[in-house]
Amino acid sequence: MSSRLIGVGVGPGDPELVTVKGVNALRTADVVVVPVMETGERGRAEATVLHYVPEDKVVRVVFALNERSDRGRREAAWDAAGARVAELLRTHATVAFATIGDPNVYSTFTYLAQTIEELAPGTAVETVPGITAMQDLAARSGAVLTEGTEPLTLVPVTAGAAVLKDALSGPGTVVAYKFGRLAEEVAAALRETGRLDDAVWGSALGLPEESISPASDLDGTPLPYLSTLIAPAQRHGKRGGKL
Repeated sequence: MSSRLIGVGVGPGDPELVTVKGVNALRTADVVVVPVMETGERGRAEATVLHYVPEDKVVRVVFALNERSDRGRREAAWDAAGARVAELLRTHATVAFATIGDPNVYSTFTYLAQTIEELAPGTAVETVPGITAMQDLAARSGAVLTEGTEPLTLVPVTAGAAVLKDALSGPGTVVAYKFGRLAEEVAAALRETGRLDDAVWGSALGLPEESISPASDLDGTPLPYLSTLIAPAQRHGKRGGKL
């Protein structure tokens, strides 16, 4: 029988936002892998997992989570992490991999799964969806993500502030992920497209250091890397006007 690798979305940080299915997957897995940076500090995924499973069930695997420029170094880290997880799959029937947010939305799990397909062919790969940062920020701030026929655009600002500006020039709500290091450029894009007034940003959602503020408060100061922005669609009509 082939082993199973399950990517489990554990939400943006608040342990109460892990789904029942996610908790069950973590608890029934033989081991739970959590990604850590080379510096070794405990990340959000690990902190969340430890609310539900004992520490001796958790395996910490190093990923180059903050490597953006050196592709060779990044891929070497992926290969090493994949080899470690493949080793676990040879001795365990079910290995869970915990990832913040959702495993199919800008997740490290995607690269791990591709590596495992090569190193451990025949492994059954599954995912358990998780609550995303944009959903959590919308709930905590009162921002409505979509109404009626409005589109929703999700942009990683690591692709460049110009990509965000293009999205803001279109219709519908725009969500920006990972914009902390480009906060000044993001604020400028919001002003230039007339989308500043209703926009809101947040970081460390559900954690003691949580911060949620209007985007109009952005002053160019760098923010936490994983900051999230919501620029709601411009709505001027009556209730249900976009149905």
